[in-house]
Amino acid sequence: MERTLSSDFVSESSKSQAALPLRVISNLLLWQRRMSSRHQLARLDPRLLADAGISEAQRFAELSKPFWR
Repeated sequence: MERTLSSDFVSESSKSQAALPLRVISNLLLWQRRMSSRHQLARLDPRLLADAGISEAQRFAELSKPFWR
């Protein structure tokens, strides 16, 4: 059976539409991990920060970032 240009276009379009929910879910999970790790970072006491080699300024800089960055 012979394919036409329009059927290829529809096929590619439906593939990109199917990938969209996966990208959205992937981004949501990434943002959730960032928020969780920043909450954990916020709870660290100065001794644990020093053990991890993180300064107060570095912690403040990380905690100041929005969840999407």
